[in-house]
Amino acid sequence: MKITRNDLRNVAIIAHVDHGKTTLVDEMLKQGGVFRENQQVNDRVMDSNALERERGITILSKNTAVHYNGVKINIVDTPGHADFGGEVERVLKMVGGVLLLVDSFEGPMPQTRFVLKKALELELPVIIVINKMDRPDQRCEEVVDETLELLLDLNATNEQLDSPVVFASGRSGIATLDLNTPATDLRPLFDTILKHIPAPEGDPDESLQLLISTIDYNDYVGRIGVGRIERGKIKAGQMAVRCVYGQSFVSPASRLGGLFSFDGLKRVPCEEAQVGDIVAISGFGELSIGDTICDVALAEPLPFVKISEPTVSMAFCVNDSPFAGTEGTYVTSRHLRARLFKETQTDVSLRVEDTETTDVFRVSGRGELHLSILIENMRRQGYEFQVTKPTVLYKEIDGVKMEPMELMVCDVPTEYSGAVIEKIGRRRGVLLSMEGIDRVRLEFNVPSRGLFGYRSEFLTDTRGEGVMSAIFNGYEPYKGEIPTRPSGSLVAWETGETTSYAMFYIQDRGELFIEPGTKVYTGMIIGRNSRPGDIDVNVCKKKHLTSIRNSASAEEALKVTGIRILTLEEALDYIDDDELVEITPKSIRMRKKILGTEARKKLEARKKS
Repeated sequence: MKITRNDLRNVAIIAHVDHGKTTLVDEMLKQGGVFRENQQVNDRVMDSNALERERGITILSKNTAVHYNGVKINIVDTPGHADFGGEVERVLKMVGGVLLLVDSFEGPMPQTRFVLKKALELELPVIIVINKMDRPDQRCEEVVDETLELLLDLNATNEQLDSPVVFASGRSGIATLDLNTPATDLRPLFDTILKHIPAPEGDPDESLQLLISTIDYNDYVGRIGVGRIERGKIKAGQMAVRCVYGQSFVSPASRLGGLFSFDGLKRVPCEEAQVGDIVAISGFGELSIGDTICDVALAEPLPFVKISEPTVSMAFCVNDSPFAGTEGTYVTSRHLRARLFKETQTDVSLRVEDTETTDVFRVSGRGELHLSILIENMRRQGYEFQVTKPTVLYKEIDGVKMEPMELMVCDVPTEYSGAVIEKIGRRRGVLLSMEGIDRVRLEFNVPSRGLFGYRSEFLTDTRGEGVMSAIFNGYEPYKGEIPTRPSGSLVAWETGETTSYAMFYIQDRGELFIEPGTKVYTGMIIGRNSRPGDIDVNVCKKKHLTSIRNSASAEEALKVTGIRILTLEEALDYIDDDELVEITPKSIRMRKKILGTEARKKLEARKKS
């Protein structure tokens, strides 16, 4: 017999990056009684990953639960960045509704459209939360209208167009249904969740169906699957089978090693869970996202959401530089391959392929940030390798070469809008709309490859005041050649240690990327040339010692200024087709694919002839 779980709600929080999802979850946890009144709690407690805390973004979706008026509310905090959209797409299968957070000043942004579209496709009810209502520059009423226009644009149903609106401040921990009513806590938000998010329904007496939406790993118990029970109930220690996603294969029966529910920030062991519960299980060694755990007697797989295809690719290679193996723990192709394929088990948006060469692997993802986060995690784990410049993945549809496009939205001061429009125009972008007076919002449709390396230019052109974001916007016919990097590189032509003396006389040639005292090798990129073409420079040259004492002014230290140490993302943006980024746990270096000066010159001469 079908039952309704009135004691349970499952909800996901979705929004554009930096609109305040994780901060709001913090306050929901505090007011839901998860923490003691005097307990010291970090900000953004859900961002438990070290990289998440450093960068201030959510990378992995996470589960938590609070209790309110006798009802358990399972909350899934999701990433806001477009590159991690795969995390959002799959966790929406676990919930009965979504909280759509929209910044009270910025309004709907590209990722808002993306995540809302996915929720509407799954026919999930939506609660619109206008966050940061206490901003001095808030425009709550206008943002509500913009959000409703977005719902109309996405062909929402009449029920979804009637979505309730809650005004909130995640940082202050307050919410209200009416801006004229003073807000004191988050009770209006909790009440709206109980009223508008449907309670799970199902028959606990039917055979078990549990859809795995997230994979975790523990050194003691192995792979842990997280998902919602769609039908029946599950008991700790029971026998079950695994229906493999996308295949007709059904695994031999296995005994569940552990069964956990979520309470606050902890996984709590439990003996039994019913339909609608979000649980974590262990005991299946090969468990993957999209698999269905079923009763032994009746193995019926559940359909899983189709994850969007990757749009950006790069090659991961074994490090063969002169400094190879000096800083990393895992340096062989066997280590590199195993680590990359292990990542595909938990990241459904990632693709890894072997190539004709055993030392090179093709890795495809949803964007530069998606791949750079993988690279950063690997270097922190002791891996050493090299990567090529990111390239887009083309498609051929009806004999026409198609390329991925991005919907780019940026807010810039009016005086800088001309520079942005000009630069994007050169990169084959088309201006779709332009709104605003003091600050203008520009919307472009631009090829994905046109945005490679543009972010740093954008910040320079807008004097650091511009804000930009972009999201995949389908495929269109190939737009033609896009001008590559206009300047060349300064390349070290001997192996050694850089000196202030040598760098002082080189700094006028361009921008330096390394400091004095850095070990370099022949073919390593040490700076950007201010003109087209590469220049081989001697950065290890030392001052000749003589027996003649120089004047006091000549003996003053030579000052090297304007050194810019590139981050990983900046290095990936900078390199050209004939260059690589060398990644080690201690260093990020850029180098030429062909290290030898003579060999590079001969290759250039052959190309010209």
